[in-house]
Amino acid sequence: MVKHSFIPIISEEKKKEENPRSVEFQVVNFTNKIRRLTSHLELHRKDYLSQRGLRKILGKRQRLLSYLSKKNGIRYKKLIKQLGIRESQIR
Repeated sequence: MVKHSFIPIISEEKKKEENPRSVEFQVVNFTNKIRRLTSHLELHRKDYLSQRGLRKILGKRQRLLSYLSKKNGIRYKKLIKQLGIRESQIR
């Protein structure tokens, strides 16, 4: 696993957002966890507990993104573009 590749996004976001309760900060943290778990699952395909954890984190991130898109579409679009993830089909 490559742990250091995710740190610049977190440190860059921490400088901008000092509030760890903000939706953007939580989505960035979930995205980093998702990327780390995805790389883990490429090596360990039958790790079903990690697959379950990945699905739970994906659901949490999806709910936060849905909330953000309803409350503030501009911040949502900016965050999606910054993280390089697809826009949700279901809102």
